[in-house]
Amino acid sequence: MNTDAGHIFIFRKRPRLADDLFHRRLHGPQRKPSYLLDVLPSCFYPPIPPGAGFAAFDMGNFISSAFSDCMPKDGGLGLYRDWVDASQDARDLTVATRDGVGLGQGVLSRRILDPRKAALQASVPPWEKRKPHYKDALEKARLTDKRLGEIEVEVRLQEEKLDELRKRKEVYSIQLLVLHFAIGLCILICLQDLSQFFTPLTAEDENKVHDCLYGSGSSSEVLVLHESSNIEVSKEKIRCLRPHGWLNDEVINLFLELLKERGIREPKRSLKCHFFNTFFYKKLACGKNGYDYKSVKRWTTCRKLGYELIECDKIFVPVHQNVHWCLAIINMKAKTLQYLDSLGGNDPRVPSMLARYIVEEVKDKSNKEVDINSWTEEVVDCIPLQQNGYDCGMFMLKYMDFLSRGASLSFGQEHMEYFRKRTVKEIIILRAD
Repeated sequence: MNTDAGHIFIFRKRPRLADDLFHRRLHGPQRKPSYLLDVLPSCFYPPIPPGAGFAAFDMGNFISSAFSDCMPKDGGLGLYRDWVDASQDARDLTVATRDGVGLGQGVLSRRILDPRKAALQASVPPWEKRKPHYKDALEKARLTDKRLGEIEVEVRLQEEKLDELRKRKEVYSIQLLVLHFAIGLCILICLQDLSQFFTPLTAEDENKVHDCLYGSGSSSEVLVLHESSNIEVSKEKIRCLRPHGWLNDEVINLFLELLKERGIREPKRSLKCHFFNTFFYKKLACGKNGYDYKSVKRWTTCRKLGYELIECDKIFVPVHQNVHWCLAIINMKAKTLQYLDSLGGNDPRVPSMLARYIVEEVKDKSNKEVDINSWTEEVVDCIPLQQNGYDCGMFMLKYMDFLSRGASLSFGQEHMEYFRKRTVKEIIILRAD
Protein backbone atom coordinates (compact mmCIF):
# COMPACT_ATOMS: atom_id res chain seq x y z
CA MET A 1 0.00 0.00 0.00
CA ASN A 2 1.35 3.40 -0.97
CA THR A 3 1.36 6.22 1.54
CA ASP A 4 1.68 9.95 0.93
CA ALA A 5 2.21 12.69 3.49
CA GLY A 6 -0.90 14.58 2.36
CA HIS A 7 -3.36 11.70 2.58
CA ILE A 8 -5.01 10.10 5.57
CA PHE A 9 -6.08 6.52 5.53
CA ILE A 10 -8.53 4.93 7.92
CA PHE A 11 -6.69 2.65 10.36
CA ARG A 12 -7.97 -0.89 10.30
CA LYS A 13 -6.91 -3.28 13.01
CA ARG A 14 -5.45 -6.46 11.61
CA PRO A 15 -6.40 -9.57 13.59
CA ARG A 16 -3.47 -11.19 15.44
CA LEU A 17 -2.88 -14.78 16.31
CA ALA A 18 -2.32 -15.69 19.99
CA ASP A 19 1.09 -17.18 19.37
CA ASP A 20 2.11 -14.12 17.35
CA LEU A 21 1.55 -11.59 20.12
CA PHE A 22 4.82 -12.01 21.96
CA HIS A 23 6.86 -11.92 18.74
CA ARG A 24 5.11 -8.74 17.61
CA ARG A 25 5.65 -6.97 20.92
CA LEU A 26 9.35 -7.80 20.87
CA HIS A 27 10.10 -6.77 17.29
CA GLY A 28 7.53 -4.03 16.78
CA PRO A 29 5.24 -3.54 13.77
CA GLN A 30 5.93 -5.86 10.82
CA ARG A 31 4.52 -3.54 8.16
CA LYS A 32 4.68 0.16 7.49
CA PRO A 33 1.75 2.05 9.01
CA SER A 34 -0.87 3.11 6.51
CA TYR A 35 -1.41 6.44 8.21
CA LEU A 36 0.69 9.57 8.49
CA LEU A 37 0.09 12.63 10.62
CA ASP A 38 2.24 15.41 11.86
CA VAL A 39 4.35 14.37 14.80
CA LEU A 40 3.21 15.78 18.11
CA PRO A 41 5.73 17.09 20.59
CA SER A 42 6.87 14.43 23.03
CA CYS A 43 5.55 16.42 25.97
CA PHE A 44 1.99 15.71 24.69
CA TYR A 45 2.55 11.93 24.57
CA PRO A 46 0.58 9.93 27.03
CA PRO A 47 2.42 7.90 29.72
CA ILE A 48 3.21 4.19 29.40
CA PRO A 49 0.02 2.24 29.95
CA PRO A 50 0.02 -0.36 32.76
CA GLY A 51 -0.73 -3.21 30.35
CA ALA A 52 2.13 -2.48 27.95
CA GLY A 53 4.29 -5.17 29.56
CA PHE A 54 1.97 -7.99 28.53
CA ALA A 55 2.06 -9.85 25.23
CA ALA A 56 -1.69 -9.34 24.63
CA PHE A 57 -1.47 -5.50 24.75
CA ASP A 58 -2.82 -3.88 21.55
CA MET A 59 -0.54 -0.89 20.78
CA GLY A 60 -2.53 0.21 17.72
CA ASN A 61 -5.81 0.59 19.60
CA PHE A 62 -4.00 2.39 22.41
CA ILE A 63 -2.44 4.98 20.08
CA SER A 64 -5.64 5.54 18.13
CA SER A 65 -7.60 6.07 21.32
CA ALA A 66 -4.89 8.33 22.78
CA PHE A 67 -4.93 10.69 19.75
CA SER A 68 -8.64 10.40 19.01
CA ASP A 69 -9.11 10.19 15.22
CA CYS A 70 -5.69 11.66 14.38
CA MET A 71 -2.75 9.29 14.18
CA PRO A 72 0.83 10.59 14.38
CA LYS A 73 2.73 10.75 11.13
CA ASP A 74 5.37 8.37 12.44
CA GLY A 75 2.75 5.81 13.50
CA GLY A 76 3.54 6.23 17.19
CA LEU A 77 7.30 5.84 16.81
CA GLY A 78 8.09 8.94 18.85
CA LEU A 79 5.82 7.75 21.60
CA TYR A 80 7.46 4.36 21.58
CA ARG A 81 10.98 5.88 21.66
CA ASP A 82 10.09 7.97 24.70
CA TRP A 83 8.82 4.89 26.42
CA VAL A 84 11.98 2.99 25.60
CA ASP A 85 14.23 5.82 26.79
CA ALA A 86 12.29 6.06 30.04
CA SER A 87 12.38 2.36 30.69
CA GLN A 88 15.40 0.78 32.37
CA ASP A 89 14.20 -2.67 31.47
CA ALA A 90 14.94 -2.19 27.73
CA ARG A 91 18.55 -1.03 27.69
CA ASP A 92 19.53 -3.81 25.34
CA LEU A 93 17.37 -2.37 22.56
CA THR A 94 18.78 0.29 20.20
CA VAL A 95 16.32 2.30 18.13
CA ALA A 96 17.29 4.02 14.88
CA THR A 97 15.17 6.23 12.63
CA ARG A 98 15.63 7.82 9.27
CA ASP A 99 16.70 11.08 10.81
CA GLY A 100 19.42 9.34 12.81
CA VAL A 101 20.93 6.91 10.32
CA GLY A 102 19.54 7.81 6.93
CA LEU A 103 16.85 5.14 6.74
CA GLY A 104 13.51 5.62 5.07
CA GLN A 105 10.89 7.55 6.95
CA GLY A 106 8.83 5.49 9.32
CA VAL A 107 11.19 2.48 9.31
CA LEU A 108 12.22 1.07 12.68
CA SER A 109 15.42 -0.93 12.96
CA ARG A 110 16.40 -2.83 16.16
CA ARG A 111 19.51 -4.68 17.17
CA ILE A 112 18.95 -7.34 19.84
CA LEU A 113 22.05 -8.55 21.63
CA ASP A 114 20.20 -11.35 23.48
CA PRO A 115 16.54 -11.80 22.47
CA ARG A 116 15.72 -14.03 25.48
CA LYS A 117 17.25 -11.61 27.95
CA ALA A 118 15.52 -8.64 26.38
CA ALA A 119 12.19 -10.44 26.39
CA LEU A 120 12.50 -11.42 30.02
CA GLN A 121 13.59 -7.97 31.10
CA ALA A 122 10.89 -6.28 29.10
CA SER A 123 7.98 -8.52 30.07
CA VAL A 124 8.73 -9.85 33.59
CA PRO A 125 9.07 -7.52 36.58
CA PRO A 126 12.06 -7.99 38.84
CA TRP A 127 11.61 -11.18 40.96
CA GLU A 128 11.04 -10.58 44.63
CA LYS A 129 11.45 -13.29 47.26
CA ARG A 130 8.17 -13.92 48.98
CA LYS A 131 7.13 -16.18 51.78
CA PRO A 132 5.64 -19.51 50.71
CA HIS A 133 1.90 -19.55 50.58
CA TYR A 134 1.60 -22.14 53.34
CA LYS A 135 3.50 -19.87 55.76
CA ASP A 136 1.13 -16.98 55.10
CA ALA A 137 -1.80 -19.33 55.59
CA LEU A 138 -0.29 -20.67 58.80
CA GLU A 139 0.23 -17.19 60.22
CA LYS A 140 -3.37 -16.29 59.46
CA ALA A 141 -4.59 -19.55 61.00
CA ARG A 142 -2.64 -18.91 64.20
CA LEU A 143 -4.61 -15.73 64.76
CA THR A 144 -7.86 -17.71 65.00
CA ASP A 145 -6.72 -21.13 66.34
CA LYS A 146 -4.77 -21.11 69.61
CA ARG A 147 -4.10 -24.82 69.38
CA LEU A 148 -1.57 -24.22 66.63
CA GLY A 149 0.47 -22.13 69.02
CA GLU A 150 0.30 -24.87 71.63
CA ILE A 151 1.39 -27.43 69.07
CA GLU A 152 4.29 -25.22 68.06
CA VAL A 153 5.44 -25.01 71.68
CA GLU A 154 5.15 -28.78 72.00
CA VAL A 155 7.12 -29.30 68.81
CA ARG A 156 9.83 -26.99 70.10
CA LEU A 157 10.02 -28.90 73.37
CA GLN A 158 10.27 -32.21 71.56
CA GLU A 159 13.02 -30.85 69.33
CA GLU A 160 14.94 -29.73 72.41
CA LYS A 161 14.55 -33.19 73.93
CA LEU A 162 15.75 -34.74 70.70
CA ASP A 163 18.82 -32.51 70.69
CA GLU A 164 19.51 -33.49 74.29
CA LEU A 165 19.20 -37.18 73.44
CA ARG A 166 21.56 -36.74 70.52
CA LYS A 167 24.10 -35.13 72.83
CA ARG A 168 23.78 -38.01 75.25
CA LYS A 169 23.94 -40.62 72.53
CA GLU A 170 27.71 -40.70 72.55
CA VAL A 171 27.78 -40.95 76.33
CA TYR A 172 25.20 -43.72 76.28
CA SER A 173 27.19 -45.58 73.64
CA ILE A 174 30.26 -45.56 75.86
CA GLN A 175 28.22 -46.66 78.86
CA LEU A 176 26.66 -49.43 76.80
CA LEU A 177 30.08 -50.69 75.78
CA VAL A 178 31.19 -50.67 79.41
CA LEU A 179 28.03 -52.53 80.40
CA HIS A 180 28.56 -55.16 77.72
CA PHE A 181 32.13 -55.59 78.89
CA ALA A 182 30.99 -55.96 82.51
CA ILE A 183 28.35 -58.52 81.54
CA GLY A 184 30.87 -60.49 79.55
CA LEU A 185 33.29 -60.39 82.48
CA CYS A 186 30.58 -61.59 84.85
CA ILE A 187 29.69 -64.44 82.50
CA LEU A 188 33.35 -65.41 82.29
CA ILE A 189 33.69 -65.35 86.08
CA CYS A 190 30.52 -67.43 86.46
CA LEU A 191 31.78 -69.97 83.96
CA GLN A 192 35.06 -70.18 85.85
CA ASP A 193 33.23 -70.56 89.18
CA LEU A 194 30.90 -73.24 87.82
CA SER A 195 33.76 -75.26 86.41
CA GLN A 196 34.70 -76.32 89.95
CA PHE A 197 31.37 -78.15 90.29
CA PHE A 198 31.94 -80.24 87.17
CA THR A 199 35.59 -81.34 87.46
CA PRO A 200 35.92 -84.62 85.55
CA LEU A 201 36.97 -87.70 87.52
CA THR A 202 40.28 -89.25 86.69
CA ALA A 203 40.63 -92.89 85.73
CA GLU A 204 41.96 -93.65 89.19
CA ASP A 205 38.97 -91.94 90.80
CA GLU A 206 36.60 -93.90 88.56
CA ASN A 207 38.17 -97.18 89.69
CA LYS A 208 37.92 -96.30 93.40
CA VAL A 209 34.30 -95.24 93.03
CA HIS A 210 33.43 -98.42 91.16
CA ASP A 211 35.13 -100.56 93.83
CA CYS A 212 33.17 -98.83 96.63
CA LEU A 213 29.83 -99.23 94.88
CA TYR A 214 30.22 -102.66 93.28
CA GLY A 215 33.32 -104.25 94.84
CA SER A 216 33.31 -107.51 96.76
CA GLY A 217 33.75 -107.76 100.49
CA SER A 218 31.65 -107.43 103.60
CA SER A 219 28.85 -104.90 103.33
CA SER A 220 29.41 -103.92 106.96
CA GLU A 221 32.98 -102.89 106.26
CA VAL A 222 33.51 -99.29 107.36
CA LEU A 223 34.98 -97.26 104.53
CA VAL A 224 35.42 -93.89 106.27
CA LEU A 225 35.00 -92.36 109.72
CA HIS A 226 34.53 -88.65 110.24
CA GLU A 227 36.00 -88.08 113.66
CA SER A 228 34.67 -84.62 114.52
CA SER A 229 31.07 -85.70 113.92
CA ASN A 230 31.65 -89.39 114.69
CA ILE A 231 29.87 -90.37 111.48
CA GLU A 232 30.97 -93.62 109.86
CA VAL A 233 29.98 -94.88 106.45
CA SER A 234 30.10 -98.54 105.55
CA LYS A 235 29.98 -100.22 102.16
CA GLU A 236 26.32 -100.93 102.68
CA LYS A 237 25.53 -97.28 103.44
CA ILE A 238 27.53 -95.82 100.56
CA ARG A 239 25.83 -98.09 98.03
CA CYS A 240 22.81 -95.76 98.23
CA LEU A 241 24.81 -93.63 95.80
CA ARG A 242 24.41 -96.25 93.09
CA PRO A 243 22.08 -95.20 90.25
CA HIS A 244 18.40 -95.39 91.32
CA GLY A 245 19.32 -95.42 95.04
CA TRP A 246 17.64 -93.39 97.79
CA LEU A 247 20.11 -91.45 99.94
CA ASN A 248 20.28 -92.28 103.64
CA ASP A 249 20.95 -90.09 106.68
CA GLU A 250 24.60 -91.15 107.12
CA VAL A 251 25.65 -90.20 103.60
CA ILE A 252 23.73 -86.89 103.68
CA ASN A 253 24.99 -85.84 107.12
CA LEU A 254 28.64 -86.72 106.32
CA PHE A 255 28.46 -84.69 103.11
CA LEU A 256 27.05 -81.72 105.08
CA GLU A 257 29.99 -81.94 107.47
CA LEU A 258 32.31 -81.77 104.46
CA LEU A 259 30.51 -78.64 103.23
CA LYS A 260 31.03 -77.03 106.66
CA GLU A 261 34.74 -77.78 106.53
CA ARG A 262 34.99 -76.41 102.99
CA GLY A 263 33.47 -73.11 104.14
CA ILE A 264 36.03 -72.85 106.94
CA ARG A 265 38.87 -73.83 104.61
CA GLU A 266 37.87 -71.44 101.82
CA PRO A 267 36.03 -68.50 103.44
CA LYS A 268 36.56 -66.19 100.45
CA ARG A 269 34.89 -68.62 98.07
CA SER A 270 31.97 -69.50 100.31
CA LEU A 271 29.18 -67.77 102.20
CA LYS A 272 29.05 -68.02 105.97
CA CYS A 273 26.58 -70.85 106.36
CA HIS A 274 25.29 -73.28 108.94
CA PHE A 275 24.12 -76.78 107.99
CA PHE A 276 21.69 -78.60 110.24
CA ASN A 277 21.68 -82.39 109.95
CA THR A 278 18.74 -84.52 108.89
CA PHE A 279 17.51 -85.00 112.48
CA PHE A 280 17.09 -81.31 113.37
CA TYR A 281 13.72 -80.66 111.73
CA LYS A 282 12.29 -83.92 113.08
CA LYS A 283 13.17 -82.86 116.61
CA LEU A 284 11.85 -79.30 116.11
CA ALA A 285 8.54 -80.22 114.53
CA CYS A 286 7.66 -83.56 116.10
CA GLY A 287 7.37 -82.82 119.82
CA LYS A 288 4.39 -83.73 121.96
CA ASN A 289 2.63 -80.53 120.92
CA GLY A 290 4.19 -80.23 117.49
CA TYR A 291 6.64 -77.34 117.56
CA ASP A 292 9.26 -77.90 120.29
CA TYR A 293 12.12 -75.40 120.58
CA LYS A 294 13.45 -76.85 123.85
CA SER A 295 14.37 -80.12 122.15
CA VAL A 296 16.89 -78.35 119.88
CA LYS A 297 17.83 -75.42 122.13
CA ARG A 298 21.28 -76.86 122.98
CA TRP A 299 22.19 -77.74 119.41
CA THR A 300 23.48 -74.27 118.61
CA THR A 301 25.35 -73.02 121.65
CA CYS A 302 28.24 -70.68 120.89
CA ARG A 303 30.55 -73.03 122.78
CA LYS A 304 29.66 -75.89 120.46
CA LEU A 305 29.57 -73.99 117.17
CA GLY A 306 32.03 -71.16 117.77
CA TYR A 307 29.55 -68.65 116.34
CA GLU A 308 25.90 -67.62 116.62
CA LEU A 309 23.28 -68.21 113.94
CA ILE A 310 22.59 -64.48 113.69
CA GLU A 311 26.08 -64.10 112.21
CA CYS A 312 25.37 -66.48 109.30
CA ASP A 313 24.29 -65.55 105.81
CA LYS A 314 22.27 -68.71 105.26
CA ILE A 315 21.05 -71.57 107.42
CA PHE A 316 20.29 -74.84 105.59
CA VAL A 317 17.68 -77.24 107.02
CA PRO A 318 17.12 -80.67 105.36
CA VAL A 319 13.46 -81.66 105.53
CA HIS A 320 12.35 -85.29 105.11
CA GLN A 321 8.73 -85.59 103.97
CA ASN A 322 8.15 -89.32 104.60
CA VAL A 323 9.80 -90.60 101.38
CA HIS A 324 10.95 -87.32 99.86
CA TRP A 325 13.81 -84.95 100.63
CA CYS A 326 13.31 -81.17 100.49
CA LEU A 327 15.35 -78.18 101.60
CA ALA A 328 14.46 -75.14 103.71
CA ILE A 329 16.73 -72.08 103.92
CA ILE A 330 16.70 -69.34 106.56
CA ASN A 331 18.31 -66.44 104.70
CA MET A 332 19.45 -64.13 107.48
CA LYS A 333 20.97 -61.60 105.11
CA ALA A 334 17.95 -61.25 102.79
CA LYS A 335 15.41 -61.87 105.60
CA THR A 336 13.58 -64.57 103.69
CA LEU A 337 12.38 -68.10 104.38
CA GLN A 338 12.83 -70.27 101.30
CA TYR A 339 11.51 -73.71 100.47
CA LEU A 340 13.00 -75.82 97.66
CA ASP A 341 11.31 -78.98 96.44
CA SER A 342 12.79 -80.87 93.49
CA LEU A 343 9.26 -82.02 92.63
CA GLY A 344 7.99 -78.43 92.55
CA GLY A 345 5.84 -78.85 95.66
CA ASN A 346 5.24 -76.61 98.68
CA ASP A 347 4.64 -77.09 102.40
CA PRO A 348 3.78 -73.78 104.16
CA ARG A 349 4.16 -75.43 107.57
CA VAL A 350 7.92 -75.62 107.18
CA PRO A 351 8.63 -71.86 106.75
CA SER A 352 6.13 -71.06 109.50
CA MET A 353 7.87 -73.41 111.94
CA LEU A 354 11.33 -72.11 111.08
CA ALA A 355 10.12 -68.51 111.53
CA ARG A 356 9.14 -69.29 115.11
CA TYR A 357 12.45 -71.04 115.62
CA ILE A 358 14.71 -68.21 114.47
CA VAL A 359 12.86 -65.66 116.61
CA GLU A 360 13.37 -67.73 119.75
CA GLU A 361 16.90 -68.76 118.79
CA VAL A 362 18.17 -65.19 118.30
CA LYS A 363 16.39 -64.04 121.46
CA ASP A 364 17.92 -66.89 123.49
CA LYS A 365 21.48 -66.84 122.11
CA SER A 366 22.00 -63.19 121.10
CA ASN A 367 19.37 -61.44 123.23
CA LYS A 368 18.03 -59.62 120.15
CA GLU A 369 14.61 -59.25 118.67
CA VAL A 370 13.85 -60.41 115.13
CA ASP A 371 10.93 -58.64 113.44
CA ILE A 372 9.69 -61.69 111.60
CA ASN A 373 6.77 -59.68 110.19
CA SER A 374 9.21 -57.88 107.90
CA TRP A 375 10.43 -61.20 106.50
CA THR A 376 9.02 -62.87 103.41
CA GLU A 377 8.33 -66.49 102.54
CA GLU A 378 9.48 -67.71 99.15
CA VAL A 379 8.67 -70.88 97.29
CA VAL A 380 11.62 -71.11 94.92
CA ASP A 381 10.12 -72.63 91.80
CA CYS A 382 12.75 -71.65 89.21
CA ILE A 383 15.04 -74.47 90.23
CA PRO A 384 16.27 -77.71 88.61
CA LEU A 385 13.68 -80.46 89.05
CA GLN A 386 14.09 -84.22 89.19
CA GLN A 387 12.68 -86.32 86.37
CA ASN A 388 12.48 -89.62 88.26
CA GLY A 389 11.49 -91.06 91.64
CA TYR A 390 14.86 -91.51 93.33
CA ASP A 391 17.13 -88.45 92.88
CA CYS A 392 15.46 -86.10 95.40
CA GLY A 393 18.31 -86.59 97.93
CA MET A 394 21.00 -85.73 95.36
CA PHE A 395 19.07 -82.63 94.25
CA MET A 396 18.84 -81.48 97.88
CA LEU A 397 22.61 -81.95 98.41
CA LYS A 398 23.43 -80.04 95.22
CA TYR A 399 21.07 -77.20 96.18
CA MET A 400 23.16 -76.72 99.32
CA ASP A 401 26.46 -77.29 97.50
CA PHE A 402 25.80 -74.55 94.89
CA LEU A 403 23.97 -72.02 97.09
CA SER A 404 26.59 -72.15 99.85
CA ARG A 405 29.07 -70.89 97.25
CA GLY A 406 26.69 -68.18 96.05
CA ALA A 407 26.43 -69.92 92.67
CA SER A 408 23.33 -70.29 90.52
CA LEU A 409 21.62 -73.68 90.32
CA SER A 410 22.98 -74.47 86.88
CA PHE A 411 22.55 -78.21 86.75
CA GLY A 412 19.85 -80.69 85.81
CA GLN A 413 18.74 -84.27 85.80
CA GLU A 414 21.45 -85.18 83.28
CA HIS A 415 24.18 -84.40 85.83
CA MET A 416 22.93 -86.70 88.59
CA GLU A 417 24.96 -89.75 87.55
CA TYR A 418 28.14 -87.66 87.64
CA PHE A 419 27.18 -86.07 90.99
CA ARG A 420 26.62 -89.50 92.56
CA LYS A 421 30.10 -90.66 91.57
CA ARG A 422 31.66 -87.38 92.68
CA THR A 423 29.95 -87.62 96.08
CA VAL A 424 31.37 -91.10 96.57
CA LYS A 425 34.84 -89.80 95.77
CA GLU A 426 34.51 -86.80 98.15
CA ILE A 427 33.25 -89.04 100.99
CA ILE A 428 36.14 -91.44 100.49
CA ILE A 429 38.76 -88.69 100.74
CA LEU A 430 36.67 -86.73 103.31
CA ARG A 431 36.98 -83.52 101.34
CA ALA A 432 34.39 -81.57 99.33
CA ASP A 433 35.85 -79.52 96.51
